[in-house]
Amino acid sequence: MRTTLLCLALCAGLSLSCAAYAQTAPVASACESSATGDLRVHRLTSRIFGNERNIRVLLPAGYDDPANQDRRYPVLYMLDGQNVFDACLSEVSKHEWGLDEAVQQLVADRKIPPLIAVGVDHAGKDRGHEYLPYKDFDDADMAEPAGKQFPDFMTQEVMPLVDGRYRTLAGRPNTGIGGSSYGGVASLYALLAKPNTFGYGLIESPVLAVGMGQLVRDTSPLIAMPEKVFLAFGGKEAGDPAVSERLIDLVRLVETNFRAAGFDESNFRVVVEADAMHTEAAWEKRLPGALTFLFGEWKPQPAR
Repeated sequence: MRTTLLCLALCAGLSLSCAAYAQTAPVASACESSATGDLRVHRLTSRIFGNERNIRVLLPAGYDDPANQDRRYPVLYMLDGQNVFDACLSEVSKHEWGLDEAVQQLVADRKIPPLIAVGVDHAGKDRGHEYLPYKDFDDADMAEPAGKQFPDFMTQEVMPLVDGRYRTLAGRPNTGIGGSSYGGVASLYALLAKPNTFGYGLIESPVLAVGMGQLVRDTSPLIAMPEKVFLAFGGKEAGDPAVSERLIDLVRLVETNFRAAGFDESNFRVVVEADAMHTEAAWEKRLPGALTFLFGEWKPQPAR
């Protein structure tokens, strides 16, 4: 009964992670882009998934200045790239994360170093198929998802495109991945599957019930350790308060597993906001704190 309640409430309350994100509604032509800064867009053809998508690369101010011609930068890869820079492209909520504004302000305030922020577009109706390593909840009719290939998609296709065009710093000490909802699932899975590649995780509102909790079980034991992880969830992400409480219990289980592996407040932070919902607005609000925690003390390090 509890499992059934959890699944039904999640599909109702977390509509952004279920059917809604699969609907690629047309964007009104009158919408004025809210993206700021030096944002460059590349078209990527994926051999792994057999489709195409845009890769959006936000470069630091002064990237092309002669004084910076030998400078290299850490990189943060963010999933659901349509939603992180430009509200016009956010199909469901018409609200963006404001990643461009947040990074630019934090760099100007010297709270984080200049970095390259990359938005990796999702695949529309195939978003869940690509992001989920396990079936969602206990839906026996769901086709087997392809999310176990997503870490390879990132390391074999997305990252070579970015590294080949821009002055990136390679390796775990210089590379982060993040996302929300199903994107949070894919980010956490990639962090666990590619520990020598991704050192920083920005995990917002992950649907930890996938695979009937298998993703939670994947965090125990933790053998290879990322540099830092920020994990956040809202107390009103599901319509039913009791279900929201159960979801937060899963977040706490992940926290327990990270603590057991030796993480403390310096390298693993959990934020649970009692009144926060499953929305871009909530993720935008927490973003400056997440970026500051992850990259505020970053120093250039050789890949290892």
